[in-house]
Amino acid sequence: MNGLIGKKIGMTSIFDDKGRNIACTVVETLPNIVTQVKTVDTDGYNAIQVGYGETKVKNTSKQMVGHFKNASTTPKKKLVEFRDCDLEKSLGDEISATEVFQEGDYVNAVGTSKGKGFQGVVKRHGFRGVGDATHGQHNRLRAPGSIGAGSTPSRVYKGMRMAGQTGNKRAKIKNLEVLKVIPEKNVLLIKGAIPGSKGSFVIIEK
Repeated sequence: MNGLIGKKIGMTSIFDDKGRNIACTVVETLPNIVTQVKTVDTDGYNAIQVGYGETKVKNTSKQMVGHFKNASTTPKKKLVEFRDCDLEKSLGDEISATEVFQEGDYVNAVGTSKGKGFQGVVKRHGFRGVGDATHGQHNRLRAPGSIGAGSTPSRVYKGMRMAGQTGNKRAKIKNLEVLKVIPEKNVLLIKGAIPGSKGSFVIIEK
């Protein structure tokens, strides 16, 4: 198995053996339930589908209710596939964090970044702005400036960096260290920040 689904609880900090204070993210990884096992013969590739988080039957489609019933489990909020897994698992089996991760492992964290709403070019793209209010500048400190020439090309090029919706996208942070695994609380402490707000689902993968 090369990953699990978790829930971002928040951030804290711990001290290492040298007395340094290290910021880390707390990720709750309740046992993931195997909801489907895919093989080359049946699906063309090997993968294990796992579910995380409880949801109500009335909020689940009949097709998915039957899918979870085959695995002898209750409906789950989040489903994720992990390919090329080396664990031999069957439908309904639980996968805990200690089976996948150890202290000192380096992992990737995948989540949905916080939505920032409609933002200007300074916040969205890191533009400097004019930076100087003298020489006739008026209310131009955070303006985007020119977006193209007039006669040629007589249009705005695709991909021009302008104001718009920021955040609320799938994001991946690579090579984060697992500082501590707390099995009795089903918790991982991962060095640094990971995408998403508190309570959001994250995918932790090797």
